[in-house]
Amino acid sequence: MDFNFKEEQLQLADALRRWIARDYGFEARRAIIRSDSGSSDAAWRQLAELGLTALPLPGAQGGFDGGAVDLYLVMQELGRGLVVEPYLATVLGAEFLKRGGSHAGWLEQVAAGDLKLACALGERAARHDLHDIATRAAPVAGGWRLDGEKKVALHAARAGVIIVPARTGGGRRDLDGITLFALPADAPGLQLTEYRTLDGLRAADLRLDGVQLDAGAVVGTVGAGWTILEAVADYGAGLLCAEAVGAMDALFAATLDYLKTRQQFGVPIGKFQALQHRMADMYIHLEQARSLALLAAVRLDGDDALERRRAVSAAKYRVGQAARFVGQEAVQLHGGMGVTDELPAAHYFKRLSAIELSLGDSDHHLARFIAQPGFDGEEAA
Repeated sequence: MDFNFKEEQLQLADALRRWIARDYGFEARRAIIRSDSGSSDAAWRQLAELGLTALPLPGAQGGFDGGAVDLYLVMQELGRGLVVEPYLATVLGAEFLKRGGSHAGWLEQVAAGDLKLACALGERAARHDLHDIATRAAPVAGGWRLDGEKKVALHAARAGVIIVPARTGGGRRDLDGITLFALPADAPGLQLTEYRTLDGLRAADLRLDGVQLDAGAVVGTVGAGWTILEAVADYGAGLLCAEAVGAMDALFAATLDYLKTRQQFGVPIGKFQALQHRMADMYIHLEQARSLALLAAVRLDGDDALERRRAVSAAKYRVGQAARFVGQEAVQLHGGMGVTDELPAAHYFKRLSAIELSLGDSDHHLARFIAQPGFDGEEAA
């Protein structure tokens, strides 16, 4: 298996990194998250001009047919720069539409940067079990009626279309009977309550009170949405791992720089052997996380669903552990400054904490990995 990146992949990552350094610095980001919208239209347009909105989309819809490994490098740079624009939410929404084989016109708008998407996957009592769905969809003349609630849908208030799973059959936790819907944000009966999350992003709770959709709103096949839902959730978890690696990379570098400049007893504190050992431990966690995140990206581009599940859960578990360790160590090594809003370290720690809880935390993915066929206990050693 070749883990070397192509020249054009590295060039895209370098272009994105240079844009972030030039136009999306720490103070610019702080201004964006404090704005009314919590995101920047100018930054979004720049991402589109770099080709990032078109990258994962099919060529038939104006995209570049990019795979998960291409997105791995992009998400790593977005994590390094703590970019808060709704890129991942839009990529996942587009992935639903791609796998559902419908709404080509919306995909063309996404590729051009003219449409943002969001995914409302979670519910009040579901925790990390995306198949625990109480929201109901009932057939009506010419379409469907949706009733229920969705929680913590990132960037939903800024999206033009929101992907909503609802139950059209079966029991509340059954895998069968789940149907995916593409819901226009201006649909009558939809109410959104927006708020800022711990890491500076924006999320919204959705209330669906008799939302009327036409038959064309269905993504994929009625009652058989779980296969797509699980695959896209894995895709998102894998990309979150890449983002976390980028954030840990930047946080490690910032901590190392601080240890080289902060002086105690007349010497940089990085001279103290105890602190050098702690930095070495951080580096080991980071590199192990990087390896598994890249393996997960490779498996996401494959056709073996079992290998995809195993690789993604292994990566999400290990990256979650590393994110917690690296974040906590970085804050401690920065001292009291490590938790202040004025220092990037605190913002990286918050984002890493949010990533660990998104699309399944470490405990959830460990249990999922163990439950996969073929697990014999030796792999956990």
